[in-house]
Amino acid sequence: MRHFGHISPAAREGLFHREPSTFTADSPARMLSVALGATLYSPATRPSLAEDVLKQAARGVVSMVLCLEDSIDDAEVTDAEANLIRQFAALAARDAAPGPGPRHEGGAGSTARADVPLLFIRVREPAQITDLVRRLGDSVRMLSGFVLPKFTEERGRHFLEALAEAETACGRRLFAMPVLESPELLHLETRGEILRGIARSVDKYRDRVLALRLGVTDFCSAYGLRRAPDMTAYDVHIVASVIADVVNVLGRADGTGFTITGPVWEYFRRQERMFKPQLRRSPFLEGRAEELRTALIEHDMDGLLREIELDRANGLLGKTCIHPSHVAPVHALSVVSHEEFTDAQDILSPERGGGGVLRSAYTNKMNEVKPHRAWAERTLQRAEVFGVAREDVGFVDLLAAGLTN
Repeated sequence: MRHFGHISPAAREGLFHREPSTFTADSPARMLSVALGATLYSPATRPSLAEDVLKQAARGVVSMVLCLEDSIDDAEVTDAEANLIRQFAALAARDAAPGPGPRHEGGAGSTARADVPLLFIRVREPAQITDLVRRLGDSVRMLSGFVLPKFTEERGRHFLEALAEAETACGRRLFAMPVLESPELLHLETRGEILRGIARSVDKYRDRVLALRLGVTDFCSAYGLRRAPDMTAYDVHIVASVIADVVNVLGRADGTGFTITGPVWEYFRRQERMFKPQLRRSPFLEGRAEELRTALIEHDMDGLLREIELDRANGLLGKTCIHPSHVAPVHALSVVSHEEFTDAQDILSPERGGGGVLRSAYTNKMNEVKPHRAWAERTLQRAEVFGVAREDVGFVDLLAAGLTN
């Protein structure tokens, strides 16, 4: 897998000063936690789930969650579990089938295992983890881990113990992605202790916790709120305060923190390929950037773009997505700009090890070596998996390229 691997090598060469690196489900956790990008959720009840997974992979999706929890009715759980077993078996059989070899990047045809997204199952209860791993059998090799809902110290302990048991049973690494969404985390009088408990729990299983996800819809639900399409999660102050506290406790850059992903964006238009008329007229939209920006705003995407930018400004990386049209904007805004990359390299230059202040190569800011070091390190981690744009390439160019498939 690689971000923007669904576009042609020639197109990537034209976009990137440094292309995104390749990775697999067996890559180091540090790399995978950054590489998650736009994690697309899908109900586990979909009868064509295996085909959907491959289709989304061909469009640039690198991580998916197949959901047995809130996205399906309580009465559907048993059938949804059975459907998951069938769909994973179909993916595994296709992976094992003889063929001409891996699909050429950016081309049509079958998807090799390396191009299947990182797949996670969102369960309801801890017992589902061990039961599903047992029922998956050999097809468990297609699974990267589990999403753990309504995570607290007490509830999370049972989930993580079940994950460890399942790992032992199947003999392969399985990651956990806890979802922080319980009302106790939102309520001011219990927030501090709940956060400290979560920190204790995930620290004990640090090598298996890939990322922490925020359940902002549940936060809003506790107060009967729902943000409008022209508002971000950061405009809802009670939600913004929780995000800030979660990052404060669990997202520190001192080696104790975890990757924390951005909240879901709930709004979309019915046509997921809604930008196509604007994008097909020119490969990189020369002189037409403002037209695409207008199209994005007209299609209710301005709020999403602002929220993605605010996610990163507030210490979050990646995003939960419920619609395919959200994936390309998340990935386009995750690419490191040439200016960011240049600043990060200057800050981390060996001759700057003693600290000091230097003028940016772009001559528009001062870089303080010691205070900006953690930012620079995180920027280069993002550059590794999302790439570095060429000096004259911006968000619109990257978005246009990401939507070409």
